[in-house]
Amino acid sequence: DSVAPGRGIKCKLCTKALKKIQALAGDDPDESAVAAALQKGCQMLGRTKGKLCQQLVKKYRDQITEGLQNGDMPRDICSAIGICQS
Repeated sequence: DSVAPGRGIKCKLCTKALKKIQALAGDDPDESAVAAALQKGCQMLGRTKGKLCQQLVKKYRDQITEGLQNGDMPRDICSAIGICQS
């Protein structure tokens, strides 16, 4: 598993954050459900990780929202936005 330094940590964080967000958003989320879940999900990760999560969400909000609405797996979404190696 060849991961650039720091890449693995970011990938883990992305996947973990999106799993939480996905659980909060529910099975068939609309945009407002996803938006609420994005905010809450990051807060649940604690201060340091929460900050990174917020940056991630801000930068990739559209891709994350779309991925969650399409029912994509968190890992796939993180790969699609280039944080995880697919």
